[in-house]
Amino acid sequence: MRSIVYSRTGPSSVLESVERDAASPGAGEVRVRVTVSGVNPTDWKARASTAAPLPFDEVVPNQDGAGVVDAVGSGVDGLEVGDRVWVFLAAHQRPTGTAQEFTVLPAERVVKLPEGIGFDVAASLGVPAMTAHRALTVHEFGPTRLSAGALDGRVVLVQGGAGAVGHAAIQLAVWAGATVIATVSSDEKAALVRAAGAHHVVQYPSPDLAARILEVAPDGVDHIVEVSPSQNAALDVEVIANHGSIAYYANNNGEEFTAPIVASFAKNVRWQGLLLYTVGPEPLAAAAADITAALEAGALPVGEDAGLPLTWFPIDETAAAHDAVESGVTGKVLIRVADDLA
Repeated sequence: MRSIVYSRTGPSSVLESVERDAASPGAGEVRVRVTVSGVNPTDWKARASTAAPLPFDEVVPNQDGAGVVDAVGSGVDGLEVGDRVWVFLAAHQRPTGTAQEFTVLPAERVVKLPEGIGFDVAASLGVPAMTAHRALTVHEFGPTRLSAGALDGRVVLVQGGAGAVGHAAIQLAVWAGATVIATVSSDEKAALVRAAGAHHVVQYPSPDLAARILEVAPDGVDHIVEVSPSQNAALDVEVIANHGSIAYYANNNGEEFTAPIVASFAKNVRWQGLLLYTVGPEPLAAAAADITAALEAGALPVGEDAGLPLTWFPIDETAAAHDAVESGVTGKVLIRVADDLA
């Protein structure tokens, strides 16, 4: 089978296309014939990082993807050969991501697709949608699960709404019944978040950003999905409601942040960091189940008309796909591994 691999960390030029034998699934594992591989910032950052030695002699990148179950190991229930699936954290603590024609992974990281959901949607889930789910379910008063109506009466602020996580957060929050405010940096991105379903859009930088948010939510925002705490911490505290949650998942624009202390504790603010790799199996399972329910409801479309432009690359151009994500291309970068995209 064709695989994209790297045996040392560094720039995208360390990626190479090779032929490898497809592995057989062990107990509790399944093998998936990959149709589409999704690329996230975490994928190029893991490949480029020199912070620690490469954990395996050879690594296939990319955590997310979609395809068809090809083989099932012993002890696996609920998945059968021929099932159309989406996968997440394929390369977490394993050398076999989705930038290859077949990948083997634990069954709990493989989720059946509802009927009629395309592989482009499926490969766009994973890290972005599961991060968004977690960010929306850490409020002191819940909910811990998302469903239609679960966020009725709540106001959600999505900082950087045109990113992949922001896009998923908008869609999930709207499906769950919240009023959604999204921040963006341009008119083009404003159009995208409106297409995703945001009810209100505010553009930064702006001296009256807080005032505009509080016009929509006079009592404050209940949930904040934060991509840049170093830039937005003070604003977040200014607009957050009493007992509100600020869930931050990235370090855009800086490695450290400072927040107003008195204003934070006076509002009983919950600052919640989140990382899928360390969040634990229960939140991951809950996210997979709720995201599947949202898919069944038609709540997570992709493409420019849905607010998430797709940029496609063939598998032999995986390095270019990584470069596109690193350069900050708007939307979702997908790799066409096979031709059957239906």
